[in-house]
Order: sequence, then structure tokens, then C-alpha cells
Amino acid sequence: MGSSLDLSSLVLTQQRNSRKQCPSNRESQNLTLVSEFYLMGFYVDPEHQSVLFGLFLSIYLVSVLGNLLIILAVISDSHLHTPMYFFLSNLSWADMGLISTTVPNFIVSIQIHSRVISYVSCLTQMSFYITFACMDGMLLTVMAYDRFVAICHPLNYHVIMNPRLCVTLLLVSFLLSFLETQLHLLVALQMTNFKDAEIANFFCDPSQVLNLSCYDTFTKSIVQYLVSIVYGMFPMSGILFSYYKIVSSILSMPSSSGRSKAFSTCGSHLSVVFLFWGTGIGVYIGSILSHSSGNSAVSSIMYSVVTPMLNPFIYSLRNRDIKSALRMFHNGII
Repeated sequence: MGSSLDLSSLVLTQQRNSRKQCPSNRESQNLTLVSEFYLMGFYVDPEHQSVLFGLFLSIYLVSVLGNLLIILAVISDSHLHTPMYFFLSNLSWADMGLISTTVPNFIVSIQIHSRVISYVSCLTQMSFYITFACMDGMLLTVMAYDRFVAICHPLNYHVIMNPRLCVTLLLVSFLLSFLETQLHLLVALQMTNFKDAEIANFFCDPSQVLNLSCYDTFTKSIVQYLVSIVYGMFPMSGILFSYYKIVSSILSMPSSSGRSKAFSTCGSHLSVVFLFWGTGIGVYIGSILSHSSGNSAVSSIMYSVVTPMLNPFIYSLRNRDIKSALRMFHNGII
């Protein structure tokens, strides 16, 4: 084991020394294609790896179980067959997909003591990660619109948020997520040369993979700016506008009990929005200010691991309907 680790360190050192800068066109002809990457983020000493393994396995199981319970509660209770809980159950599916894209591979890599991931596996993981992360953002935006209609247009709520519109909004969210994935893949498949084979994270972070490539810098910048505007600024603007209208409508209510009830219906969603977008913005700013693999990995853990785990707790602890449905589901099993 010691000799294999020394050999691995030697290979990594040689690759670091040979890929500091993107080569010129003449130099790139003599380079071979990168067939694998090294995930360098969030690794500890061998004697502490069992603790890390147990921690991530526990987080993964709690996250999957929590989101699965939310889905089963919504399906089993007819009182929860409303647009709000329809989108919530699909958000739970997206959260399970997001954490399942990164954590199981990381757990396996801890067990087999390997940081290597193949080029094809890296692109596959990156694609699923983008799809589920984008679905999270799109669904949170749709849920903000749902709360806007419920509070600002309560008499027409069931007319506006009819089943056909709900399914359409879900399909649009998925198609936009799929389109973003294809856009990244289109650029990634053009990559042939990389200035490094080390990814400063515990999974194939799309932004870091693009930054490692020696592909056309202008095209990469266009893709990153386009994604930031379409999938970052627009959803966030929609959420902010919805809650601006919601707060204005709530403050104009004459009854204090009505204001309290209206705020309580938005509390869970607003908490998840702050958690998701707050950690997401933190990851983006952290990647700009720091190139440390440890910092990038910790920031990404908050965004892609902790957030999917906490979402079920936020909705179940702050929502009486969900708690009641979970009790009924538990009693039905027993």
C-alpha cells in the first residue's frame, strides 16, 4: 500500500509540473488526451478516513430517507394533493438525485483509497449534477410563484394553478435543466488538452472542469456568463419579485392573524431559498477568491450535501400538514 501511494504521489507531481500552462497549438499536438482526473478535495489522513466514511454515509442515508418520507407523505395523504406539495415532492426527488450524484462515489473512493475518476465517469457525474442542481433552482422559483398566486390572488388560486399548469411548469423546469446540461456537455466534449488533471473538489465540479481545460477561453466565458444569467439571475429575480409582491400583500392585510398565517405558509420555502441560494452564491464567490481544494470542497459540501439533507427537516418541522401526514403514514405502517 505504501509503495502504491508513493507511485500515485509521483504521478501527480509529474502531472502538476507538466500542466502548469495551456500549451500552444504546436505543443498540443504532442500531448495525449486526459483519460482520468484526480479528485483532490476534502481528503484526510488514512487513520481518519473511517470517520469521514461514517459521516458521509450517515448524511447520505438521512438525506435520502428524509426526502423519501416527504414524497411518501405527499402521495399517501389526499389533503396534500395541491400544487404546493406537488412541487415539494418533486423538489425532494431533485434533492435525492443531487446528493446521490456526488456522495456515493466519494464514499466508494474513501473505501478503495483512490482519488481517480475516469474522463467518461467525470462527464457523466458532471451532467447529472448540473441537471439536479438546476432542477432545484427552477423548482424553488416555481414554488415562489405558487406562493405569490396563493397569497396575492387567493380567490383565483385553484383556477390559475390548475393541474395542467403545474405539470407544464415542472416540464419546463426539467427541459431548462436538460438544456443547461447539454450546453456544458457540448463544451466539455470539445476538450482535448488540460493544464492540470487535478480537480480541487470531491466530485467533478462543472466550473472547475471547464477552468482546467485548454479549450477556447472565449467560448468558456460565454457559456459561464450565459449560464449565470439564465440560470442564476433570472430565477433569483423571479423569487425576489414574487416575495416583494407577497410581502406587500401581507403588510396590507388588516388582520394580524391573517398576516401571521400568510407568513407561516412562506416560512419553510423562504428558509430553503436562503439555504440553497446562499450556499450556492458562497460556492461561487469562494471559487473566485480562493483556489484551495479544502475551501472549495467545504463550500461544495454545504451546497450539494448539507442543503438536500436539511430541506426535509425544514419542511417537516415548520409545516403542520407535513407532520400530520407523516404521523398518519407512520400509523398506517404500524
